[in-house]
Amino acid sequence: MCGIAGFIDFSGKSTQDTLEQMTDVLMHRGPNDAGYECFRQGDTVVGLGQRRLSIIDLSSSGHQPMHFGQYNIIFNGEVYNYKEIRKDLEAQGYEFFSGSDTEVLLKGYACWGEKVVDRCIGMFAFVILDAEKNEVFICRDRAGVKPLYYYRKDGLLLFASELKSFHKHPRFEKEIDANSVSLFLQYSYIPAPYTVFKDTRKLLPGHYLRVNLLTGEPQEVAYWDVLDAYRKPATKMSEHEIIAHTHSLMKSAYQYRMVADVPVGVFLSGGYDSASVAAILQSGSANRIKTFTIGYKERQWDESAEARKIARHLGTDHTEWIIGPEDAKDVLHHLPEIYDEPFADNSTVPTTLVSRLASKQVKVALSADGGDELFAGYNKFNQAIRYTSQFPQGIQRMISRAMGLIPPANIPYFSKQYNFASRYEKMKLIWAAGKPQQALKYISQYLTESEASHYMGVQTDRYKTNFDLNGELNNIDESLNKLLAIDYRTFLVDNNLVKVDRATMSVSIEGREPMLDHRLVEFLATVPSALKTKENTNKYILKTIVHEYLPKSMMDRPKRPFIAPLQEWFRDDLREQMQYFLSEERLNKSGLFNGAHVQVLLKNYLGGGKVSHQKLWNILVFQLWYDRWMEKL
Repeated sequence: MCGIAGFIDFSGKSTQDTLEQMTDVLMHRGPNDAGYECFRQGDTVVGLGQRRLSIIDLSSSGHQPMHFGQYNIIFNGEVYNYKEIRKDLEAQGYEFFSGSDTEVLLKGYACWGEKVVDRCIGMFAFVILDAEKNEVFICRDRAGVKPLYYYRKDGLLLFASELKSFHKHPRFEKEIDANSVSLFLQYSYIPAPYTVFKDTRKLLPGHYLRVNLLTGEPQEVAYWDVLDAYRKPATKMSEHEIIAHTHSLMKSAYQYRMVADVPVGVFLSGGYDSASVAAILQSGSANRIKTFTIGYKERQWDESAEARKIARHLGTDHTEWIIGPEDAKDVLHHLPEIYDEPFADNSTVPTTLVSRLASKQVKVALSADGGDELFAGYNKFNQAIRYTSQFPQGIQRMISRAMGLIPPANIPYFSKQYNFASRYEKMKLIWAAGKPQQALKYISQYLTESEASHYMGVQTDRYKTNFDLNGELNNIDESLNKLLAIDYRTFLVDNNLVKVDRATMSVSIEGREPMLDHRLVEFLATVPSALKTKENTNKYILKTIVHEYLPKSMMDRPKRPFIAPLQEWFRDDLREQMQYFLSEERLNKSGLFNGAHVQVLLKNYLGGGKVSHQKLWNILVFQLWYDRWMEKL
């Protein structure tokens, strides 16, 4: 696990000193070693920088940039099956000087070109300079576990694991993209490929960027797409065979994520996803695996007791930390540094704290993201289908038009309910669209597009996102599978994976995602929806497997999200910070917000109004980010 950064400067003016600054700002991602090299390719200079967190082959032979003939590589991530790939390469005459997966990836590229990624089971973002072909190959893993950003303007292309690297290049223009800010307010993250800055993009998961150093033209290519997996014919296996094969794939995927030359642990909540990871790994180990849990002093949010029971039943070496608002206050000021793009998932606080907890004992931590997307766990999938099927589409459109004539404030009783105006607007939009995939989009929004416009002080244009897929889903037969595919390409990659990567890397530990093994993803995509939600039970397949390790009576309880109780904290312990950063004076500094409108929302909330705290949290997070990255640089 590492941080990578670099540039392709067609003017030839970028320097080694700039490369070192771009790389060293990522030291938290790789405190064990650093490497920087600039390569002259005609008039173009290519800079490759890497900060190393030593996980596999801790010796100096894993130093990067690594070279082989005409090829030079910087690599962030892990190729878990590197030993099998190495054997294939050795059979073809390749020799190895290290025990690292980086060398295997480099020589695999020399042998097979971009097709090497088809052989890799892992998470990765890497850059290879082919000096003979005069091209640079930039690649991101299938799920997008590892981040990769790039900036392109005026003959300069920058790339890095995190945006903070770009600020170190003197020609990076940090111009805020207001359209992206609108998306952020709606979803609490910025969907790929967009970023908070103009001319700056996220390389999409399952894509590579090939840059011709002679012409300067980049070509972005998809080598893997989860939609292709969902388009395949449904498996003909029986229910028993499906569950058995899923179980087998999970065992293989989870065991691969234990490959390391350093201690490994597991983040354990009280839910099925992380329980499956801990249970399968502990059952196959003679040693007690280490598990880590965060709990809350506010008991209605706390799942630490359930996690403790699971750990005790499985026999893991369990550590927990019960946190309160004072711990959140300490983290709050660090969030803009950790998440250097506005990011407002309110589980960033516990995820950062559980990472701190784990870092005292391990260098690798397994998370369990992807369980809800693969096994159909979120209630929003059920809601999207139910809302768009309870009436004929003609009736839905008629209801939507009628709702457009009646302001929500004029509806007796309901207008006083929690967040009613937003929910009313969403249902109007859902019934107007009449499609589950559009319903999922509106359900996923914390602010509707019109609300975002209301609180912003500038005009914005609408960016198309993966929530707006339409014709691309035509060859996917079942509504539920369409929704799972969309969520995989939106909330999973741009919210959950960002959250875990930045939180773990902030304390120099490697976060791994065993559920996102592409073999498991591809197989589950072919499983009929009726088996994913069977007998009104979400996650039927996963729950059946977990019950082989843990009693149903221990696990069968209402799902609680892994979030912080911000609603309580903001009205009490964190109230002062909220009022300071959301003051009209500070809101007006960016020129992006309508300060008066936000103040009305804030006063309503602090006065006990039925307002969603997430709306204010999104704006507060942006203000904290702006204070760090636009005012203090």
